[in-house]
Amino acid sequence: MDLQLTDKTAVVTGASRGIGLAVVSTLVREGVRVVAAARTITPELKATGAIGVPVDLSEPEGPARLVALAEAELGGLDLLVNNVGGGDTGDGQTGGFLSFTDQQWSDAFDLNFLASVRTTRAALPHLVTRRGAIVTISSNGARTPHAGPVPYTTAKAALTAFGKALAEEFGPQGVRVNTVSPGPVRTDMWESPDGYGAELAKSMGLEQEQLLAALPAATGMLTGRLVRPEEVAALVAYLASPLAGSTTGADHIIDGGAIKTV
Repeated sequence: MDLQLTDKTAVVTGASRGIGLAVVSTLVREGVRVVAAARTITPELKATGAIGVPVDLSEPEGPARLVALAEAELGGLDLLVNNVGGGDTGDGQTGGFLSFTDQQWSDAFDLNFLASVRTTRAALPHLVTRRGAIVTISSNGARTPHAGPVPYTTAKAALTAFGKALAEEFGPQGVRVNTVSPGPVRTDMWESPDGYGAELAKSMGLEQEQLLAALPAATGMLTGRLVRPEEVAALVAYLASPLAGSTTGADHIIDGGAIKTV
């Protein structure tokens, strides 16, 4: 299927690994010129052919610098993919609400919410000019906030609400805004030996491999497996394309059927 994205321009944040890397690879294959932002430009990211920009988007001035550079490199902006986020470090994430400090709450919101707010604010004037699109990666944890570290899931809930508000305000100006909310994805968050999955397994008295094997059934995923990054990337690419021209203001869940509510 031709997604009609050839020669479009995009900024993708959190692009060095996992979902972000898969999104960059998919968009580049579709003919999109991509500026890919990450704290570290990995060899895998370089190999995609995207323009890698090292930036820490949790710093207040980082998003504006990124968008200014992208505008200069690309000559305009058709798409913003807000993928930057965190929650994949295991240390101190499994103790429950009373274990989280003010600093942990602040860090979670800076990276999982405010980084996207600031990047979107910088990008929107350019997106309005091109009648572009925004796709923001949230989490199904926004709808099941008990299922993960509470600062992380609460920040993701704010991110999903943010997308709804943006769609309402900027839809009349031609900008489509959607969120994508994956369930557990085969990324470092679950698979790294020092990530959240490893720490969660330890807290439950399990080996990490045991947790990953049991996770789909335990979370109600009807597919029997975790989501693959490229599946999320395919959905992002479709939502970015003219084929999704009447799709806006929606939260698209991709979690193997884990969310049971209508």
